[in-house]
Amino acid sequence: MIPSVEHRSPRGMRPLHALLLGGALALFLGALLSDIAYSKTFEIQWNNFASWLIAGGLVVAALALVCALFGLAPSRRTPGTILHVLFLLAAWVVGFFNALMHARDAWASMPGGLVMSVVVVLLGIIATWFGTRAPRSGGVK
Repeated sequence: MIPSVEHRSPRGMRPLHALLLGGALALFLGALLSDIAYSKTFEIQWNNFASWLIAGGLVVAALALVCALFGLAPSRRTPGTILHVLFLLAAWVVGFFNALMHARDAWASMPGGLVMSVVVVLLGIIATWFGTRAPRSGGVK
């Protein structure tokens, strides 16, 4: 039997999903930077900025999660799709608890809020990596 090469176009991420994923990661990263600024200066406004950035990140990440769930359809699924959805869901859950942590008094939100912000950003980076990984464009049968 002669091996045949199947040519198919790679199915990447939809543009709206990529935009939402990048926006959520940027908002969570801004919250992390605001937490770092608060831990250095003790200006309460930095904690307020972090709270608002986390809230915006949760909204945008929820929309990105909806787009990721559409990627679970059998015709659109790539090898990293399930891991992408799981890491994005984990980032959203930790981000939600981070928002609850930041709802406390500014002094009481540290250092737990800073640690949770680091975890959310790391989970977001991993989810983005799995989501934007280019699938193989062909194979030998």
